[in-house]
Amino acid sequence: MNVVTPSPVASLAGPSSRRPTVAVKVGEGPGSVFVGGNHPVVVQSMTNTDTADVAATVVQVAALARAGSEMVRITVDRDEAAAAVPHIRDRLRRSGVTVPLIGDFHYIGHKLLAEHPACALALDKYRINPGNVGFKNKKDVQFAAIVETAVRNGKCVRIGANWGSLDQELLTALMDENARAAVPLEARAVTREAMVRSALMSAARAEELGLSRDRIILSAKVSAVQDLIAVYRMLAARSDYALHLGLTEAGMGSKGIVASSAAMGILLQDGIGDTIRISLTPEPGGDRTLEVKVAQELLQTMGFRSFVPLVAACPGCGRTTSTVFQELARDIQAHIRDSMPVWKAKYLGVEALNVAVMGCIVNGPGESKHADIGISLPGTGEMPAAPVFIDGKKAMTLRGPTIAAEFKAIVEDYVEKRFGGG
Repeated sequence: MNVVTPSPVASLAGPSSRRPTVAVKVGEGPGSVFVGGNHPVVVQSMTNTDTADVAATVVQVAALARAGSEMVRITVDRDEAAAAVPHIRDRLRRSGVTVPLIGDFHYIGHKLLAEHPACALALDKYRINPGNVGFKNKKDVQFAAIVETAVRNGKCVRIGANWGSLDQELLTALMDENARAAVPLEARAVTREAMVRSALMSAARAEELGLSRDRIILSAKVSAVQDLIAVYRMLAARSDYALHLGLTEAGMGSKGIVASSAAMGILLQDGIGDTIRISLTPEPGGDRTLEVKVAQELLQTMGFRSFVPLVAACPGCGRTTSTVFQELARDIQAHIRDSMPVWKAKYLGVEALNVAVMGCIVNGPGESKHADIGISLPGTGEMPAAPVFIDGKKAMTLRGPTIAAEFKAIVEDYVEKRFGGG
């Protein structure tokens, strides 16, 4: 096993300080992606449909891919789900959706892959958990069966240890060893070590079975921020495998977003992480693509990647009792996101555009000058005029009830002039 020691200045160096890892190609053809190496951090997501429902799963995979998910994981938990996988893949390909599909296997993955060879071929990657791939004498045999299927079919495997389903035999052995130590560690530290060892031992075994290092991605997912940071720093220091980051059971709404961003933001800044998923508990009937948008925004705000133009907007205060700037910021953000499918095809580099929508004279003109294009709306008691700044210079002043429509048109014109030559 290769040993990689993260740079001590990685936390200060930012996006250029990515930890060196082996690159893994996931998928074939136009939708394939590279995870690790010098490649950008990849965004992925997971469906929450019943995979046996082909139509519903195709719709959700397509929606996630359109939102920007570069890999999509689907549950393969029983025969009906495994039988549906090739049909899902075929329908997606016929509709032009080429995103790599990952099969999520627990407990009976060896059986499903063996009995449904079309499923094994249709998937681009298998995700297995060393804590529940099999138990006692069956564990090694069933793990080997999945890995050998991946080798035969040329597929990648994510070996994902999980805090909630950790290999109990390994954990018990480490706890017993720790109890005999002169200075025992606290139980939580031993559990972290068990997580890391489970992933690394499984990866080493997979290599012994013929799965090459450039077909292996590791993860060690927990639900507490500090544990996640500690576990991944340990994993990164002791291997050069590509790593999948994710805070499991992160929670719903702002809690899940904040917890995931806090943990992964620190790790990404340390150069750790090659693909990420923001695991958000959805609201009933909620939009599953929210987790994709949050992952993109995390990577973009940290300077790792650009997905859509950013809209800077002030938070509002007593000087901005009018809701005009709030409505304009919301409308501009929605307009940009809705326009991106067309803009990305027409305008090379448009995702790097910065737009500012500000609410009063205090910071409005200054922030607007820093953006590529910005507008400073009048605050309470200010003159009813909205100066527009383009490339750091005041270009015009808008007045009247049509400010929002006029500014959208100015943004469209700016995009065409700046990015239309490509």
